Amino acid sequence: MGKANILVVEDDADIQQLVSYNLIKSGFNVTCADSGEDALQILEEETVDLILLDLMLPGKNGMEVCAIIRDKQDCIQTPIIMLTAKSEEDDIVTGLSCGADDYVTKPFSPRVLVARVQALLRRKHENVLQESRPSQESIRIHSMEIHPGRHEVLIEGNPIHLTATEFTILEQLASRPGWVYSRQQIIDKIRGYDYLITSRAVDVQIFGLRKKLGTMGSCIETVRGIGYRFKE
Repeated sequence: MGKANILVVEDDADIQQLVSYNLIKSGFNVTCADSGEDALQILEEETVDLILLDLMLPGKNGMEVCAIIRDKQDCIQTPIIMLTAKSEEDDIVTGLSCGADDYVTKPFSPRVLVARVQALLRRKHENVLQESRPSQESIRIHSMEIHPGRHEVLIEGNPIHLTATEFTILEQLASRPGWVYSRQQIIDKIRGYDYLITSRAVDVQIFGLRKKLGTMGSCIETVRGIGYRFKE
């Protein structure tokens, strides 16, 4: 298995150099872009395994670029980590709602950033391994079918395109209908390691998931004071 290719979208030269240096030292290939427009062009020309996307960019900002990437069929599963100097909850929530899988606030520890990258790439690799096991049992509930091996969701036979985070949440909830999962349990399932995140950020992921599921979204029920469950 070759080195993963990381796209770093950052207009600050010092931060771009710091991030690139630490990623290369950790064994990754790195491609850099100074703007969102440059990043989108690179995605047309190169295969990218993960994107580090700054929030504040010249021209199209990180939110706009993230939304455009998520609309690209060949990038729907590409992990995105948002880099931002803003640590307020609203900014974090907005970034996640645009389709980012994770976020890191500046100033950040390079070791923590590399750990976040490695964790998301591990999850992506696990999804690829699951796809090689077509016999893996699918989940059928109401008019929806979830194929863990193919990382696919069908509602009445129509495919629903979810991010890796949204798929993981849906699979967790739908695998045990009626079972209540706390927000922390959902975070633990998604991240796989200790992770500081606000409960509101989880709510945003659920909101986006419900929206994509259409009428089936109402099957994801809020259990006040605890978390979420999938309707039996």
